[in-house]
Amino acid sequence: MSTPLGTYRHLTQCSTENGHFVVLAIDHRANLLDALNQSAGKDYSDKAFSDFKLEVVDALIPDASALLIDPAYGMARGIAKGIIGTQHGILLPLEVTNYNIHPSERELSFIKGWSIEKLKYSGGTGVKLLLNYHPDAETAPQKHEMVRRIIDDCKRYEIPFFLEPIAYALPPNNTLTSKAKRRIVIKSAKTFAKMGVDVLKVEFPALPTDNEATWQDAVTELNAACGDTPWVLLSAGVAFETFRRQTEFACKAGASGVIVGRAVWAEAVTLQAAERHNFLQGEAKQRIKQLTKICADHATDWRTKMPPPNTAFDWYQA
Repeated sequence: MSTPLGTYRHLTQCSTENGHFVVLAIDHRANLLDALNQSAGKDYSDKAFSDFKLEVVDALIPDASALLIDPAYGMARGIAKGIIGTQHGILLPLEVTNYNIHPSERELSFIKGWSIEKLKYSGGTGVKLLLNYHPDAETAPQKHEMVRRIIDDCKRYEIPFFLEPIAYALPPNNTLTSKAKRRIVIKSAKTFAKMGVDVLKVEFPALPTDNEATWQDAVTELNAACGDTPWVLLSAGVAFETFRRQTEFACKAGASGVIVGRAVWAEAVTLQAAERHNFLQGEAKQRIKQLTKICADHATDWRTKMPPPNTAFDWYQA
């Protein structure tokens, strides 16, 4: 079976010429705004919040293959101001996440007035959904059905679906052990890969405190679980040096790149004016350059895992 031409085209727009994803993530909303307000000691206006996002994007997008940003505070102004150009893919979220509620109690909520149809028509090149997920939870079947509906919609509009399943512990007062996190991350990847998502955006399947032999075993098992579905590593807010090493392990095991946010730019939240500018143009830029090189050296071309589109002369009739 061939990959729909639109989906294939959008994936090439989101990746490097060698088929690697180096996606800058700044789709954060309520939690990021709270952190900015706390650091500044005052409430950010909508414009100030948008300006922060676009300052980060302006500094770091030249070294990325694509951008994951929200439709409200980032996409429209970024395009209109020329900060988000035609050379970068744009991934956009569907969900609203309430971080004040434990993941086991979060209902899947969608951005009001936003849809895959609007995302496609406004120039988006990928759909992203963060899904708090535990395979043993009572809500798992309902979440499976929701994912299937999104898969169908993405196929209808020929736009790639990047699914981000996030593990959590049962019951809510427990914390995930290394063994539990590995099981959930890998089982989630296997489940959703079989359903037919286009790209899996996954957590590192081990804890930062685990030894490197455990890391190696875990990413090898994760790659096998993903099968022919390309996967990328998310940063999950860990320190940059930790994420840099995780990226090396993941890419050597078969990952097709990274979608990275706070590990690169988190310190900018606590800085102001010239200090923020200097950090973004200096340390943060060097960080994303390092990740780009790791992906170039070790990541798997996503095109080796997905069949090419139908190129027969009558493809549009079929």
